[in-house]
Parts: sequence; structure tokens; C-alpha cells
Amino acid sequence: MQITKIGTQPSAKGPEDWFTGAVRIDSLFNPNDSRRGAAASVTFEPGARTAWHTHPLGQTLIITSGCGWVQKEGGPVEEVFPGDIVWFDANEKHWHGATATNGMTHIAIQESLNGKVVEWMEQVSEAQYRK
Repeated sequence: MQITKIGTQPSAKGPEDWFTGAVRIDSLFNPNDSRRGAAASVTFEPGARTAWHTHPLGQTLIITSGCGWVQKEGGPVEEVFPGDIVWFDANEKHWHGATATNGMTHIAIQESLNGKVVEWMEQVSEAQYRK
């Protein structure tokens, strides 16, 4: 058994290569010798979002506060609220973040395949974001 106490892992700023706008990442857990999963609580200020990306084994988002937008490539931008759960299939290109006027926090859960949990791609353009 392992207990990770709140406050023992520092918050991190979302890297500019992977995010647009102000994003805070609070790691919850990472893969280890007996666990493939990784999770983080990610907080997006209004207008903030991820870049386009994929996950080799898919990704689950649990919306915990605020109002956000999610989109898979070729699909419409969907609005999400606290309690909503979003699943992206393995290798499905997508992005997620806050709306233009409201912040959003979600828990992101993904599994590692050969040591990798995500493949980052290009930034989401303003035109794509504002659809």
C-alpha cells in the first residue's frame, strides 16, 4: 500500500509546447512497476486548452469543476460540465480545455504503453477553438 499525501507533490505550470493559456497540472499518480496508469488534475483558466494530442491506450477525463470544451478530430466541439466523463479512444486525435469565458478542471487518466502516455502535436488554432 502507498498513500500519497496532499501537498507532497508540487503543482506545475502546463508547458507552452503542450498548452495554450494558463494551465496548472497537479500530478496524482504515475506509472510504476505494477501500474500502467497515470493521472493528473488539470486546471485551465478561461481560454486555455491543450494542443492536439493522442494517447496510445486512450484517455478518460472526469470533469470536476467549471465548464469546458472537448473535441476529437473531425467532430464538433462539445461542452462538458462537472460530473461528465469523456473517453477518447486509443490514438484518437483530440484536445480539451476551458471555454473562452469559464475555467475548467478535470482529472485526466491514461495508461502507459512502452513507457509513453501521450503524443503531443500542433497547437489548436484560434479558428479551431472558436468553432
